[in-house]
Amino acid sequence: MRLLCFSDSHRDAKAAEQLVERSSQADVVIGAGDFATRRMGLSDTIDVLKGIEIPTLLVPGNGESYEELEAACRDWKSSQVLHGTGCSIENQEFWGVGGGIPVTPFGDWSYEFEEDAAEEMLRDCPKNEILITHSPPIDTVDHDQTGQIRGSQAIRDAVERVAPLAVICGHIHSDWEKRVNLGDSIIQNAGPRGVFVDIEAGVG
Repeated sequence: MRLLCFSDSHRDAKAAEQLVERSSQADVVIGAGDFATRRMGLSDTIDVLKGIEIPTLLVPGNGESYEELEAACRDWKSSQVLHGTGCSIENQEFWGVGGGIPVTPFGDWSYEFEEDAAEEMLRDCPKNEILITHSPPIDTVDHDQTGQIRGSQAIRDAVERVAPLAVICGHIHSDWEKRVNLGDSIIQNAGPRGVFVDIEAGVG
């Protein structure tokens, strides 16, 4: 299964247009949050991305809420918004948790969660799935420009517990397009240009 993965488009319609064009090369498109900027302009990218006709899975970032993203995607038939929920495509399980985790210093506009809330949303995450999060697992692809780690302990704990085939995330701009492994799991910080991730689906 070939995944076209992206994150943090932040109202960049041109980047969204390029993702629509590249989507024909993938089996599933994954958007790991932050389509809007500070809860504004969500339609700027979502309306363009609606041109993607293959299955597309999205989670909210900290720049838009789950409710806002779900409403924006309501007439996009090939899309599904995940947040503490999962789905199956071609016998491959997916699970998604959005928002900034842990809580950021960005202020009231930021859609985010404490680690214990994230732990609860990840509780039913199945083994060998593809995990879609906005925030990275801590100490993976989450190093900011100063080198400080900004990821989530709850997400890392879930990865170590269920061993997903891949974790697709974003949020930390300085690590866009960086890929590491945590155990046998691919951890991919996607970024707005989009990256392809090839996995062997349904191995669990």
